[in-house]
Amino acid sequence: MVTLNVEEIMKVLPHRYPMLLIDRIIECDDKAHIVGIKNVSVNDPILVGHFPGAPIMPGVLQLEAMAQTAGVLLNRLIKMNKMDDLADKIPYFLGVDSARFRKVVRPGDQMRIEVKFTKHRGPLAKFKGTITVDGVIASEAEMMCMITDEKASSI
Repeated sequence: MVTLNVEEIMKVLPHRYPMLLIDRIIECDDKAHIVGIKNVSVNDPILVGHFPGAPIMPGVLQLEAMAQTAGVLLNRLIKMNKMDDLADKIPYFLGVDSARFRKVVRPGDQMRIEVKFTKHRGPLAKFKGTITVDGVIASEAEMMCMITDEKASSI
């Protein structure tokens, strides 16, 4: 099993603070399964306005955390040449289905972000993501991304 710290994550994802929503990868089989961690802090800038006096992690950012976690695995697969047809390309979030938000995520919570790839055909990849907090499902969704020739600018 592969693990990655935040510096290693930033080598495969173009996202940076405050939009980088993964602190660590704790499991990655380099095939179809990955688990990331996001520690939700009261100091996260988005929580200042969502909502004042009662901060919660927005559902849309939970979906983004799932997509970023999937992006780490997909980038690893591409770089390891397990997907030769996708070399030198970058995945972009394309769609979401069956999103459900079941538990409020608050500062002090640790989101466990589990992603499993379910399908890959051509430039499209589908995956299912689940976020748990203390073993309880907080959110889940089925998502799709497209691997494109577009590149994010490097910092």
